[in-house]
Amino acid sequence: MVVKIGVGFLGNSYALIADGIESASDIFASLITWAGFQISLKPADDDHPYGHGKFESLAGMFSGFSLLTAAAIIGYNSILEIQAPHHAPAWFTLPVLVLVVVVKELLSRRVLSAGDAIGSTALKGDAWHHRSDAITSGAAAIGITIALIGGEGFEMADDWAALFACGGNHDQWNAYS
Repeated sequence: MVVKIGVGFLGNSYALIADGIESASDIFASLITWAGFQISLKPADDDHPYGHGKFESLAGMFSGFSLLTAAAIIGYNSILEIQAPHHAPAWFTLPVLVLVVVVKELLSRRVLSAGDAIGSTALKGDAWHHRSDAITSGAAAIGITIALIGGEGFEMADDWAALFACGGNHDQWNAYS
């Protein structure tokens, strides 16, 4: 998250900054998922005679809402950036994004496998957070590539990529329903 936001500012890439913001929401959602999962493992008690299993579902639902909120914020800021003329992103933002796509997709697959193995909705939702981060990074890489190759007049391709990635986040909501 820190690397994406830092490189995004240094490299003049709103798509990379947006990607870093989404990563921040992923970290927060992962912490909530972990806490919900831990609480759901508690045995039944006087206040919760049927156990604490619903906490896992609540954590998964929270993950979905946080993903939609991050998408809305990124979309709004992308529109503002599209309307403001600026310089194209720097070339060094591309290798960062390629590495992020690979790492986040591998992480998504590993967490999804763990979620399937134990039947955890919250872990599956967390895996989709990682996958949406990989999608956002991939869209950002495409936008930056277009901005760099296209040159003058294509500077905002980076911002359009950030906006496009928000639509990918909406699709991930289905994983929580």
